[in-house]
Amino acid sequence: MIPEQILKPTKSSSSAASLRIKTINKAMKAYLERSKQYEDFLKVKNDEFEIGKQHLANIMGLDAATLSQEDVDKAIEYLLPSGLYQKKARPLMKPPKQLFPKEKAAQFDNSGRPFSSFFYTRKSNYHAALHVIVGKFHELDAFEDRMIAKGILAPPEESRFKLVGGDWITHEELNSRFLENLHENDYEFLKTTLARLSEHPYAFRCKDEIMKYRKEFVDLGSLETIPELMHDADGRPYMEAEGKRRNCVAKVIVRGNGTGKIKINGVDIFYFPRWNDREQIMFPLVFTEMLGLVDIEADVHGVGETAQSGAIRHGLALALRSFVDPNLVEQMRLAGLLTHDYRKRGRKIYGQKGHRAKFTWKKR
Repeated sequence: MIPEQILKPTKSSSSAASLRIKTINKAMKAYLERSKQYEDFLKVKNDEFEIGKQHLANIMGLDAATLSQEDVDKAIEYLLPSGLYQKKARPLMKPPKQLFPKEKAAQFDNSGRPFSSFFYTRKSNYHAALHVIVGKFHELDAFEDRMIAKGILAPPEESRFKLVGGDWITHEELNSRFLENLHENDYEFLKTTLARLSEHPYAFRCKDEIMKYRKEFVDLGSLETIPELMHDADGRPYMEAEGKRRNCVAKVIVRGNGTGKIKINGVDIFYFPRWNDREQIMFPLVFTEMLGLVDIEADVHGVGETAQSGAIRHGLALALRSFVDPNLVEQMRLAGLLTHDYRKRGRKIYGQKGHRAKFTWKKR
């Protein structure tokens, strides 16, 4: 028989329980108020943004209903031109959700019951994602067992899922997606788990779940159209291109089936007395292994031997794209051969000898 003292709650235990409930209710109330304040703040800022967009449309003579964010940016740049170097210091007008950091919505209702079963892990979104990934493991294992029971030991090799042409999202991007500050070990563990999932023979069945955490590399070379080779009266292939460097412009003609002849303004490669300039011109030929296989004619004008050689190198690389394999074109782009060098000589700075040079400082 249980003593009556045990069944009957004591005064101290009941007061502690009421204090605990009261403390939890206060914390819950503060959390909900903070969440409501954030929502009200965003609502006020969003109303201000819509009013500002309406005024901006009236100033520019546009329709506010069809005014896109691109139109807003162009209007701000036109009305408030800025010479500030830092883009963050320039005037801007963006939706409040893009300017202010996101915050988690309320994680539990007014009764104190959490919406997510992972609430008490302190990283609910992260552990919920892991739970989904582990669930995919079980689904694939069960499907593999059914296939083996039917006599299919493994799927065809060409149907296997392979992680190529991309990379996992960064640690910062994952924090922004989950709205949680994850430790580096958590980030590495998620990547390892996803990599193991992608190695499963039937990983192609959950490709969408894996690709949520990957970003594909964009092949810029594939987006650019490479001109086809032209042929002269003798049937000899050739290609023309224009290269630029500083104030110099070079028109380069590359002819196929050649012997390696180079003419620059009617002179051979020794048009440039310095060895570095000659090396700059020869580098695209060496990189594409076309040295001695094509003839080059270049007409360059502008001030500066270094700038002239850089312009010829740029034009030569652009012309060689039509002679080489598309995979090699992408390697040329990564090596910087196809990129226009926009660097200019800096202006003289007041109080200095030049852009970088300084006057000799003398104490007396």
